[in-house]
Amino acid sequence: MNASFEEKSVWIHLVCVLGTFILYCLVAWSMLSSGVDTLMPFVGVFLSSVVLLVILLVAGHLLAAVTGRIEKPDERDRLIVWRSESNSAWMLVVGIFAAITAMLFSLSNVWVAHILILSLYLSQTMQYLFQIRYYRRGV
Repeated sequence: MNASFEEKSVWIHLVCVLGTFILYCLVAWSMLSSGVDTLMPFVGVFLSSVVLLVILLVAGHLLAAVTGRIEKPDERDRLIVWRSESNSAWMLVVGIFAAITAMLFSLSNVWVAHILILSLYLSQTMQYLFQIRYYRRGV
């Protein structure tokens, strides 16, 4: 891939976030299916997925740094990040409103927390996809 370090970084983030989120969802779904209905057991699973995400990101960026050249982000990189955040922020807002609505209907805290986590992950994934699109096709 003939890409800048910034673009490689976005790819690393996208793959790692999707991978850890899928693993979290598999474990969380298994827990929900077996009748876990309190929030505390999910905290450990979530923290474990965050630690795994950090480890994968560090390893991925070390590999990218060793195999390529690190450049400072330029104006184009900053514009791509800004536009991507701007285009994906609405997903987080929708998730927050969905969580508030779930609370109004007295859904369990477990479901409210998972709605918020899902909206956060979807928003981040959208941001990374927009960034990749802008790097590939231009801003």
